[in-house]
Amino acid sequence: MLEDKNTQKTSLAELGEFGLINHITKYFKAENATTVKAIGDDAAVLDTSEKQTLVTTDLLIEGVHFDLSYMPLKHLGYKAIMVNLSDVYAMNGVAEQVTVSIAVSNRFPLEAIEELYAGIQLACNTYNVDLIGGDTTSSTKGILISVTAIGKATKEDVVYRNGAKETDLIVVSGDLGAAYLGLQVLEREKQVFKVDPNNQPDLDNYTYLIERQLKPEARKDVAGILKELEVKPTSMIDISDGLSSEIMHICSQSKVGCKIYEDKLPLDPQVISACEEFELDSTMVALSGGEDYELLFTVPIADFDKIKGNPNFSIIGHIIAENQGLNLVTRANQEIELKAQGWNPLKGE
Repeated sequence: MLEDKNTQKTSLAELGEFGLINHITKYFKAENATTVKAIGDDAAVLDTSEKQTLVTTDLLIEGVHFDLSYMPLKHLGYKAIMVNLSDVYAMNGVAEQVTVSIAVSNRFPLEAIEELYAGIQLACNTYNVDLIGGDTTSSTKGILISVTAIGKATKEDVVYRNGAKETDLIVVSGDLGAAYLGLQVLEREKQVFKVDPNNQPDLDNYTYLIERQLKPEARKDVAGILKELEVKPTSMIDISDGLSSEIMHICSQSKVGCKIYEDKLPLDPQVISACEEFELDSTMVALSGGEDYELLFTVPIADFDKIKGNPNFSIIGHIIAENQGLNLVTRANQEIELKAQGWNPLKGE
């Protein structure tokens, strides 16, 4: 982590746990009507209302999920919230609250934790969610962040992974592969910096890729767009581990097969040029890159006219019978088996 030697550093031990909690949460205000009591008591109090409650949690660990040599702490705080909100939006729900628990080693002064929470607060404000609790403790090395997001949806609106039917269209929001390539650019510049610390990277050609890696945005807007179009997905998932892994989850849960068309995969021009530079296959990057936090969903074929041409969405394939397998149709019109080569958090190096 790059640090200014002259900046003030306040030891976390000076504040103690409750002092730290009070310090980093004093600017958070609860905005949602369902939040009755946020931070400051033994437990938060939520008004459950007549809707169904959605709960999701994620763990981010230094050295496994992020590298602080190029991930600013403010961006890390923002991203930690995004990855959880994305799961709520993947259920066609509205995120309303989060809890944040952190474990930090004594190499992090208070000012570093303030930066982390500045990112968390920006995410909460931008996406209108309330921070309602969490925990802080010490770590023997590095930093660990656990976030739980809580959302709401009516019973009729909730979308699961297991509802895809034969002939359904497969649709994705946004574009794919940029976050993975952003990571490749940052890793390359890290290696260059190790050899020559005076070298200043020129990242102008990679702004979109780096932003997709360091400051991803969850697709809060998709549920509203679909409602306006009068389309309800039959299944939905967010793209965190890579498109191929996610469509396999949908197909496995729905007991169906799929055809994905290579020439329909949405790619940003920066993705195409960076793939050429890194000598990577853009289709493999789109299928297996991960961390795009776009939404992948299926809709009835009858909704084709409502979805086609919408700038937010790309129709990339369709659902077929389970016994026909999971297939990628290449630009040369050949069918090859789709494999999950996305990120596996439990796989060793």
